[in-house]
Amino acid sequence: MIWLPASLLAGLFQAWRTAIQQGLRHELSVSGAGLVRYLYGAPVAFALVSIWLWLRNLNLPPLDLTYVTLVACAGLAQILGTNLLITAFRFRNFVVGTAFSKTEAVQVAIFAFLILGERLSPLAIVAVAIGLAGVLILTLAGRNLSRRDMLTAIGQPAALCGMASGTFFAITGVIVKQATIHLAMTDQIAAALITLSLMMVLQTLMHGSYVFFTQRATYGKIFASWRTSSQVGLLAALGSGCWFIGFALAPVALVRLVGQVEVLFTLGFARFYLKEQTKPHEFVGLLMVALSVVLALIAGLGLEHA
Repeated sequence: MIWLPASLLAGLFQAWRTAIQQGLRHELSVSGAGLVRYLYGAPVAFALVSIWLWLRNLNLPPLDLTYVTLVACAGLAQILGTNLLITAFRFRNFVVGTAFSKTEAVQVAIFAFLILGERLSPLAIVAVAIGLAGVLILTLAGRNLSRRDMLTAIGQPAALCGMASGTFFAITGVIVKQATIHLAMTDQIAAALITLSLMMVLQTLMHGSYVFFTQRATYGKIFASWRTSSQVGLLAALGSGCWFIGFALAPVALVRLVGQVEVLFTLGFARFYLKEQTKPHEFVGLLMVALSVVLALIAGLGLEHA
């Protein structure tokens, strides 16, 4: 059951990291704010995998081209998802910007079924539906919208960026699961941490090269903001490490469902760290997402059959 606390911690670390990263958007470009999570996170990931391999007395397995390609694709998908999420923040506040990306829970269930053959229990499917309803309330309620207005709202830039980020995050989870399985290690936590380390190195190279050739001056700002940026990198490595461990030990969709507890942490960070006000309909939506997390926990523990 290690996947359960790993998923909950992943939600905490991700909300914490995103809150700090949100503050960086005033100092850095979208690409710059995205790069810091990999540039400063890679050393942390290396430390985590090195310690684990040492404690378990394990050697690094051979990394073939198929594995490296899978990890590179997952890394690229996460880069795109992160940049789209940061872009969504430009249109609405932190809580709602994050909520747009939570359609990932539905998308990852679909991708995991189509690619990995993972199936959810009826209760888990109900949890997904309630979580999606909560997201819709967060994003659309309280605006006195007609049906036509609601359809128009879904097509607005913030919604498109948020939902697209959810798509890329869903793809990331599924490919990471494939890559971890491909390593064929008996110690799945080691496989997850190896995947994390390689992915962060490749992301630093990919995203770093793009920033170098298009926004070279951004590097000066990234290093000047090292105190904040290093916190983003630390939390990104810890959060992704927890996600990857969860993916290795449980169905991807179930891990992401439980990880939606992030929105509760998001509310806390938004109010006490970013000083944003939460509207009544946002509170209702967050409660529904919290309920979906509880149902996912029950489904994951098999308590619905008890």
